[in-house]
Amino acid sequence: MAKFIWLGLTARGELLQHDLMAEDHNDARQQATRQARALGVHVVEIRALNTRTSAWLRGRILLTSLFQRSRFDLLLFSCELLALLRAGLALTEALETLNERARQPQNKRASDEKGQHVLAGLTLLMQQGKSCSSAMASYPDHFSALFIAMLAASEQTGEMPQALDRYIQYHAQTSLIRQKLISASLYPAMLLLAGTLVAFFLICFLAPRFGRVYEGMTQVELPLLSLWLIKLGLFISTHVFSSAASLIIAFAGGASVALQPGVQQHVLMWLRANIWIGGQLKLTQMTRFYRSVGMLLNGGVPLLSSLQMTGDLLEPSLKTGLMRSMRNISQGKTLSESLHQEGLLTPIAFRLLRAGERNGQIADMLEQTALFHEREINQWVERFSRLIEPVLMLVMGLGIGMIVVLLYLPIFDMAGSLQ
Repeated sequence: MAKFIWLGLTARGELLQHDLMAEDHNDARQQATRQARALGVHVVEIRALNTRTSAWLRGRILLTSLFQRSRFDLLLFSCELLALLRAGLALTEALETLNERARQPQNKRASDEKGQHVLAGLTLLMQQGKSCSSAMASYPDHFSALFIAMLAASEQTGEMPQALDRYIQYHAQTSLIRQKLISASLYPAMLLLAGTLVAFFLICFLAPRFGRVYEGMTQVELPLLSLWLIKLGLFISTHVFSSAASLIIAFAGGASVALQPGVQQHVLMWLRANIWIGGQLKLTQMTRFYRSVGMLLNGGVPLLSSLQMTGDLLEPSLKTGLMRSMRNISQGKTLSESLHQEGLLTPIAFRLLRAGERNGQIADMLEQTALFHEREINQWVERFSRLIEPVLMLVMGLGIGMIVVLLYLPIFDMAGSLQ
């Protein structure tokens, strides 16, 4: 008899460790299957117990709990599920296929571990008779409320492939602005990095050498700024490791402070108060709100439910106005009037939405409004990137030029005195 350990996956996606005694691996698998059926869990892995296996299982459970939120790619899952459904597979069969593919050794990667557990849990819950949307609701950290509501509506109409396709398009459109911002910030970030490295080189490498040259020139009086710069360079070159450690600690401290929710809220408040940036931030929120509501309405979700689920996309003041708009809609007012009264519609959105109410195409008009404003935001990002790049180059040039001038200023003074 040998001791085995098997991992069981609960309906909430949690890994539990169980022990058993068996003759061989096949006997252990049979016993684990019976125990899992009694406990209502899904068998994930079975291994003979030894020191390395025990450590591996503990590490796997720990890593699973640490990275539970970040290891499931919803967009990839939607694309794969859509492809299988369009190929003619039933929903349960498609999920079982994805689960089997994820469990194959050649397809296992560190980033796929959590996805495998989620797929196994979904398959288990659907085999127990739950619907797909209710099974996904057991994993709120991996499936958004928008996605679950859209699938729940598609289950009533039998249009799940269309709903998945609509979500993929929604994700692609909402990611365009973020990708535009990232690409626009790459070049300024490289400029800042290059300028910082050049300034660090001038201070740490050239400034100490200029300081040693000026030590023998008693007739030269160093300007105050040049003296401070040379002393800084001498100190850093003398204490290289401590200076590097201080710099790393300062960057780490700054990053930890920047990640604090309170600090982020203050930064957002400052940006919203800015006349030029604040308006674009609000427009970005409104654009995402319009597209999300339009997607849910096209998917068959009721209007009030769609508005309630998309309220978290808005800042607190706008969300409060949305709640008042929902009360007005429930009392009989139109969507355009209620949202316009609370300042939740741009002039373009108000006109398009009012036209959509007349011809019964509210969802399409909301998506057209989002598309219109997304183009407007993309143009603003392009103008901003064109402006910030020369400004950064000017600032870096002035900073590096000032360092060079301060290093050579005593020489210029000495040359002027000789003349």
